[in-house]
Amino acid sequence: MAEYKLQVSTGDMPSAGTWDHVSVTLIGSDGESEKTDLDNFGKDFCTGKTGIYTVKTSSSLGKLLLVKVEKDPFLFFPEDEWYCSTIEVTTPEGDAILFSCHRWISRGEYVELRGGRAMKFLDEDHHLLMEHRKKELTLKKSLYQWKPLAEGLLHTSSFEQESELPAEIRFSEAKTDEIHDTNKRLGLKFKFKGMVGSTEKWENVDDLKRLFKFEKTTMSEYVAEHWKEDDFYGSQFLNGINPTLIKRCSELPPNFPVTEEMVKPFLAEGSSLMSEIGKGNIFLYDQKKLDGIPTYLYNGESLTVTPGLCLFYLNPENKLMPIAIQLHQQPSEKNPIFLPSDLETDWLLAKIYIKNADAMDHESVHHLMNTHFMGEVYTVATLRCFPVIHPLYKLLIPHFKSTLYINLRAHTSLIGPDGIFKISTVGIEGMIEIMRRSLREMTYSSVCLPENIAARGMESIPNYYYRDDGLKLWSIINSFVRAAVEYYYPSDADVCKDTELQDWIREIFTYGLLSNKASGFPSSFHSIEELIRFITMVIFTVSVQHAAVNSGQFDFYYWTLNAAFLLHKPPPTTKGQSSMETIMETLPNVGETVAISVLINQLSGDYSSVIPLGQYPEKRFDEPELTQVIQEFQAELSYLGEEIAKRNSQLEVPYDYLHPSRIENSVSI
Repeated sequence: MAEYKLQVSTGDMPSAGTWDHVSVTLIGSDGESEKTDLDNFGKDFCTGKTGIYTVKTSSSLGKLLLVKVEKDPFLFFPEDEWYCSTIEVTTPEGDAILFSCHRWISRGEYVELRGGRAMKFLDEDHHLLMEHRKKELTLKKSLYQWKPLAEGLLHTSSFEQESELPAEIRFSEAKTDEIHDTNKRLGLKFKFKGMVGSTEKWENVDDLKRLFKFEKTTMSEYVAEHWKEDDFYGSQFLNGINPTLIKRCSELPPNFPVTEEMVKPFLAEGSSLMSEIGKGNIFLYDQKKLDGIPTYLYNGESLTVTPGLCLFYLNPENKLMPIAIQLHQQPSEKNPIFLPSDLETDWLLAKIYIKNADAMDHESVHHLMNTHFMGEVYTVATLRCFPVIHPLYKLLIPHFKSTLYINLRAHTSLIGPDGIFKISTVGIEGMIEIMRRSLREMTYSSVCLPENIAARGMESIPNYYYRDDGLKLWSIINSFVRAAVEYYYPSDADVCKDTELQDWIREIFTYGLLSNKASGFPSSFHSIEELIRFITMVIFTVSVQHAAVNSGQFDFYYWTLNAAFLLHKPPPTTKGQSSMETIMETLPNVGETVAISVLINQLSGDYSSVIPLGQYPEKRFDEPELTQVIQEFQAELSYLGEEIAKRNSQLEVPYDYLHPSRIENSVSI
């Protein structure tokens, strides 16, 4: 008689436990056990608890290969899903083998779990495991299928409704409720004051400050006090919500005819524009890709997005100052270059239109497409191409938690026919067209932060905290990935021979980049170094980069004068005709403002179920070497967090969006 000891752990999320009957069958190289009910005295499978059970067999099953788990009804109770975390089996020979599950199991369903160390296909040494692996991938490729987001855009999952998603990749009920409550709480406050749906215009700046009676953060209040100031305006292109577009200017674009006379008053005494360009102190923000975006009709009103250019000067005090703005690409009498010396409201309007264009580009490309939807491409490819025992599945899947679920919501609530981005200067179709254009221009180097920084000439500009923190995080993630990848892939040949890995990158290239060779994205891997770089980029994108472009939305967008999603009046074509009344008429009305405010409050919210970068509560690796790698990763992140906190304590405006404790492991909000 042989005895197998089982430690069966139930998840700790709400409603993870079950009253249903659970049984297991152990499958080994020399046979399998009888189907055995797991039943101790009292209630089994309680939330957050581990139960110990025994399975007896007439003799040893040999090498333990699989654990088959089944769940059947208890009496006439309704469906009672169970979240099984892990099953650890101690064999008669004394081996302890971890069988990771980390999924919901429904009534009448059975799940076959693989145990032990992570395995690539070529490492398999038993025909049953090879068959199990092939069967798993066949099932997953039928379940997770591709569908174009829109014509000319990347593909995402084919699921149409949240209810279609397999339970293990949905949000927890607790987080769903928390998001709903966040929306409802602020929405009801606005509704109680009669602001929801109101078509009234804001009367003046003090009237707009009514927003802070309902919700605020320290940073949103700072923005409201300093939005007019040029140095604060410039700092947002380095450390605001869209920090990757500004670049060092080596020569003025021919369509931006800024003269020495125009900007001389704003430069250091005795200096010139050409000499400051030569010193590397002039920077350019250029939204030429927005040129020709179709005019959007909003409630019968024709709106215009401005594909503008803004010139910045790094002054002797190391402050980045805007010194010239042109709101359209082609210079003309009706497209003047606005200067800080112009009428105050002319200059404010010019800055407002630049920030509106920036908000359109930020939300459509740098937030939605580059992190959410590219994150979904990496997620779907991983679910389709890697079995759960593959080392890269184990490494990556924690970074894709809830991504499909939150993106399904984004499809509907943000860019669906009635999505909130209808209340924007470009509308839904405009946002999709901006994404389409940006996907055609996307390059691999642009999403790898070290190359991105170098290509824009931003290596040495001071007070660029996004760069400083981002590069350190890239390096820490790269070291973590290197240790994991080199453990499982000792040579370049191991990379080349991994057919599941090659299938994975091929699907990403085909469905994410639409097979665009000019992008520079790989369609296959030939070396360990190529693989390490790509995995680093993926983890960085769905954690660090998403935090950079998501977490500050409430801070920077709540005060509408700082960055408005919707501008009603056309941009100015002459100077000297504006007033504060013009600015207030240009802004969204009360109802539009509060609708957008509810959204950005949801997107920037702090939720209790957040899993920070580097935390892996779901134990998936059975190898002690990988446990050590993860602990070292966590230690490096902790050291960086202390360093960032120390720096921020000395700053008037702290930059904490990339503090490791504020970075979520995955795109899940």
